[in-house]
Amino acid sequence: MKYWKKYSTETINKKIDNALKHVIDFENNKWLGFPVSKLDPNVFFNNIAFLGDAPLLRSYIANPNNIGCHTYGTSEAAFKGAQDLEKEVINVLAADIFKAEPNTFDGYIATGGTEANIQALWIYRNLFMTEYQAKADEIVILSSEDTHYSIPKGSNLLQIDAVKIPVDFDNRIIISSELENIIIQQKSQGKKYFIVVSNMATTMFGSVDDPDVYANLLNKHKCPFKIHIDGAFGGFIYPFSNAESTVSFANPNVSSITIDAHKMLQAPYGTGVFLCRKGLIKHTLTKEAKYVEGLDLTLVGSRSGANAIAVWLILFKYGPNGWFEKINTLLLRTNWLCKQLDTKGIQYFRDPFMNIVTIKSAYVPDDIAHKYGLVSATHDETNQWQKIVVMDHVEIDDLEPFVKELEDFKN
Repeated sequence: MKYWKKYSTETINKKIDNALKHVIDFENNKWLGFPVSKLDPNVFFNNIAFLGDAPLLRSYIANPNNIGCHTYGTSEAAFKGAQDLEKEVINVLAADIFKAEPNTFDGYIATGGTEANIQALWIYRNLFMTEYQAKADEIVILSSEDTHYSIPKGSNLLQIDAVKIPVDFDNRIIISSELENIIIQQKSQGKKYFIVVSNMATTMFGSVDDPDVYANLLNKHKCPFKIHIDGAFGGFIYPFSNAESTVSFANPNVSSITIDAHKMLQAPYGTGVFLCRKGLIKHTLTKEAKYVEGLDLTLVGSRSGANAIAVWLILFKYGPNGWFEKINTLLLRTNWLCKQLDTKGIQYFRDPFMNIVTIKSAYVPDDIAHKYGLVSATHDETNQWQKIVVMDHVEIDDLEPFVKELEDFKN
């Protein structure tokens, strides 16, 4: 690991305090040009004694705005401390977890996976328009039928077509023959440029796509393409559970990656991550944002610096070894659940490196699904799957009575 370390609580406090010293303090500094001030003291209390032991709460009170992309060009000097911690996070994620070489990537803390996925689509649409003089109706998005709804949302916003690739019902793997037929069909309809969204753990199944399946077929048919990895759920587990994974920046076919810190990392909601190779994010530079130092390259604009600090705090509190141990605890519980289901003849899908188990709905009556808070693939009579996610709060003692009730129903 080049950047990722484990820090003591004392060191974490010192580093966050030092960062906050380099965030504008509107209590003591009368900066005149910013449309913001300290949090309203009539509503928010900032002098409570326990704040000394709560570095994240101190960060929210400081209220840094991490507008911009701090791995690219200059940034607003008023919030430098929070930006520096964000850059440390991006280094850990891009280089240490996703195997990029140092200084070959850009990235920022987004509001979540939806924003980060749309950021990728926006970059590649603009890249094809700028570098290939493509028209919008010549660009198409390819993704599996299990892909997150942020992709059709981005298709609608950016006014570029999107096509879903069928997957095998039982193993959720993309059907390569169908993919090839769709590529041929899209070319015959005038599509020339392809944006691929390949999944590192789909929302419903935790299934992982092989990005090289897309790359090999698009190369075969001589189609320009860019591949984005949607690792919103899998990004903080799959690289640790599957040491042989090729879903990283070590794979030359991968250009960008989304991760959600408010899922596996358990950061506050509204915390995602966008990562991409150098030379790509410039395609979303908003030149009209002239009053922003360094301009802006992100979809959302103003961003919570405190959420970036939250990600930093979690990563450096655990360190790489602590995180590996946490992930393996969840996988052991997931393995236990799958062994019980196998013994009882209950059919399900699970990627062996993930902590999601999706059971065929024929084995889960509605009252049991409701009692245990399972998530349905669809909320109507056509539903065929019920999902369990083994998170920190889901222990074997919680899974055991659930499995017993499934067994009683089956019998």
